[in-house]
Amino acid sequence: MRSDSKRNRDAVVDALLELHREGNLQPSSNEVAERAGISPRSLFRYFVDIDDLSRAAITRQLDRVRPLLDLDVASDAPVMDRARVLAASRDRVFEAMGPSGTVARIRAPFQPLIAAQLTHARTFFRQQIERLFAHELAALTPEQRTPTLAAIDVLCSFESYQLLRSDHRMSSDAAVDTVAEAIVRLLPAVAG
Repeated sequence: MRSDSKRNRDAVVDALLELHREGNLQPSSNEVAERAGISPRSLFRYFVDIDDLSRAAITRQLDRVRPLLDLDVASDAPVMDRARVLAASRDRVFEAMGPSGTVARIRAPFQPLIAAQLTHARTFFRQQIERLFAHELAALTPEQRTPTLAAIDVLCSFESYQLLRSDHRMSSDAAVDTVAEAIVRLLPAVAG
């Protein structure tokens, strides 16, 4: 009985994620239940409401992208190499998140748990930038460091990648190159 419940719960989350991938960012409970192969009333045996289901879907997506977050580059590698690795990692992560990333940003102002998940992810991403470019950032004055870090953080954000890929119609490679080159221009040249 317990495994049926988990299987049905997973089917509902899968259904929601499929609907998101198809472009339906706010499907009704009936649409989700139909896609999952359960009755609309059954849906709420597994989730309190649609927002609870959305949180579960976002958590599932975060679990899926976690392995993509590792940056396989030495801290003393040339700055362009580190910038490319970071940009490529973010591109893979945001591509894997897909529409769920958009849904998270739409729902965050109304759902404290989703807002907290986004804040946690953004903090992780910012700290990753600080670690990766610690040497270059340390060469800046505090007055220079804060806006430089903020600018790199914005360049490497979900929203920036969405603009580059969708609005500017860049390929993945072109978006990665654009972001990496912009990062390098923001950082000071520092002797090894």
